[in-house]
Amino acid sequence: MDAQELRAVQAPLKQRYVDDPDSAITPTAARASLSEPGITATVEGWAGPIRTGLHPATGGTGVDACSADLLMQALVGCAGVTLRAVATAMSLEYRSAELTAEAVWDARGTLGVDRAVPVGVLDVVVTAVLDTDADDESLARLGRAVERYCVVGQSLAERPEFVIARA
Repeated sequence: MDAQELRAVQAPLKQRYVDDPDSAITPTAARASLSEPGITATVEGWAGPIRTGLHPATGGTGVDACSADLLMQALVGCAGVTLRAVATAMSLEYRSAELTAEAVWDARGTLGVDRAVPVGVLDVVVTAVLDTDADDESLARLGRAVERYCVVGQSLAERPEFVIARA
């Protein structure tokens, strides 16, 4: 897909959202069950079920997926799609691209060892390495746009609400 094709696909959507802002509100959801043994949750993923569990730093075996790793995977996936869309719209060409998302979390916070230690993923950095002839200004503009339009990245700025309900 080139910039012209992308604009052609998105133009009617953008116009609809201008004309009817409520139509831009797009639901998304994920589901998990606690049907497997142990301290696990099984998430319904696009490629099949993903069993998440305790990280070895909190008493897990490392057999189950770590939810922090899944968060980084969602972030790098979103950043990659966003980068591709923005680069396409900018007609910015690249021969190859590799993205990584890295962060840390402190098990003391998660385990309640020290209430002063934050719970959660911290110091998140997404790095995209492009093999490109684009100039530095274009790459900086691309970086700002990816940061601005990456849904998962922007969502990390707002805490979710947790609701526990009786069946």
